[in-house]
Amino acid sequence: MFCERSSGDVQKEDKSSSVAVILCFFGEQQQGGVSDEAEPFMGSGRFGKSPTSPLHHVKVVSSPFHVALKVNFLCQLFIRLWPDGRNLQLHFRSRLSLPLFTGGKVEGEQGAAIHIVLLDVNTGHVVTSGPESTIKLDVVVLEGDFNNEDDEGWTEEEFESHVVKEREGKRPLLTGDLQVTLKEGVGTLGELTFTDNSSWIRSRKFRLGLKVASGFCEGIRVGEAKTEAFTIKDHRGELYKKHYPPALNDDVWRLEKIGKDGSFHKRLNKSGIFTVEDFVRLVVRDSQKLRTILSSGMSNKMWDALIEHAKTCAMSGKLYVYYADDTRNVGVVFNSIYELSGLITGEQYLLSDSLSDSQKVQKWLIYTKNWFDFDH
Repeated sequence: MFCERSSGDVQKEDKSSSVAVILCFFGEQQQGGVSDEAEPFMGSGRFGKSPTSPLHHVKVVSSPFHVALKVNFLCQLFIRLWPDGRNLQLHFRSRLSLPLFTGGKVEGEQGAAIHIVLLDVNTGHVVTSGPESTIKLDVVVLEGDFNNEDDEGWTEEEFESHVVKEREGKRPLLTGDLQVTLKEGVGTLGELTFTDNSSWIRSRKFRLGLKVASGFCEGIRVGEAKTEAFTIKDHRGELYKKHYPPALNDDVWRLEKIGKDGSFHKRLNKSGIFTVEDFVRLVVRDSQKLRTILSSGMSNKMWDALIEHAKTCAMSGKLYVYYADDTRNVGVVFNSIYELSGLITGEQYLLSDSLSDSQKVQKWLIYTKNWFDFDH
């Protein structure tokens, strides 16, 4: 006798239920009975023949051919239930550099490569050995709202139902290296480019996803990976994007809250402020004057965001020195945006943080006396 079950039923039952099926198979095959070892599982206990019991729909199969088929089935069942006790999950180790534009390269933060790993969720360790550590993966595009609120997991069917294809008549949505092979459980995405924006789908956002390629890890569930949701803008928008961080020689409209050819941009240009360097120098020299230039239409919140962004620019390393007189015994040192850096007294150079209050006053007097005479 053999206890025949459909594969769909097996997938829904727990491991304990499957034990009953296995014990039933190894029971006595005489007169439709079962062995003493299997009998307790078929009584009124946990595996009794209730409508919800795993043996409720059991039917007897006596053909040797069917028995052979079921032996193979049981082997597959063991593989699925107890492959090696691991819970395998793909994971993006890098975050994407945003914003993203059509035609632009998909990169990690600060231009870094995008790394992926295969984890054993039970241990938190990377799977560095075994056939799973060298599997090939497919890179796909997902709906931005996929699994938006529930990060606990999803089924393979749910993942596949959220894969996004190109619009009719358009080029493939994602081009480049659409597969990656793991080595010791670690991989790196190749060059990827989006050919279309994300404005046409429901969420107006995409995600990148990773899944096991066909022909690999068959019979073993490996959880797919997904990135955070992001927007894809048309490449023409890149011409007007802000820089993070801004460079000193960038046009001033590269700063937050300053739109190209907008009212703030025109006011700054009219006041002789054309670059980020011009802007931050005036922030140091006379921030109130700058605030007045931008006062109409710029809220305090916008102002704070603008200043915060401007202060992230990298300094050029250039230094300026103001001397109190022709003897050049006392001088004040400034950086490229005119921030006070130190004081020269005789043959000593004192950093700004180490100056006494009286020295700071002296430095400030030299600074204000010579400011308008400085040729920059």
